[in-house]
Amino acid sequence: MLAAHQEVQKLALLHPAGELSFEQVEAAVLNVARYDAFKLAETVLAGHTERVQRMLDGLQAEGEAPVLVHWALSEDIRTLARVRQALDAGRPMPMALREHRVWGAKEKLMERVLPRLSSATVAQWLQDAHVVDGIAKGLKVPTWPADPWDALHRLATQVSQACAVRG
Repeated sequence: MLAAHQEVQKLALLHPAGELSFEQVEAAVLNVARYDAFKLAETVLAGHTERVQRMLDGLQAEGEAPVLVHWALSEDIRTLARVRQALDAGRPMPMALREHRVWGAKEKLMERVLPRLSSATVAQWLQDAHVVDGIAKGLKVPTWPADPWDALHRLATQVSQACAVRG
């Protein structure tokens, strides 16, 4: 009820008094429901593979640039690699995360997944992210999909499945 009340208040601020058109209400609601490339990266680390696929489809449908989506995802992969390297060098997890400016929700996610990830796995993700970067910029790679969104799906699924909690 509170969220609905807040939406009505927002509509009142956005539009003059009177009857609202369907398009005005739809635009306000859709603006709230937008997907976020940076939330996508967190969802990947959380291992929510099905949600990752929906988010990627939503970002594509909204016209988001695949290069931005790739950057958000690959930035987390690069951070995982740097922290994994620090852990391999003997640094305690809290220190390694702090040194690489990981805090908040991502800190908790990385604390959960890093002990299960090998250096070789993370290195492969870095290589795959490099390949997807090229695809997003128009390069063709025989073993990868030519469409940047399909390549992003493949990379995000690969990482997300490895980060999923196993019962």
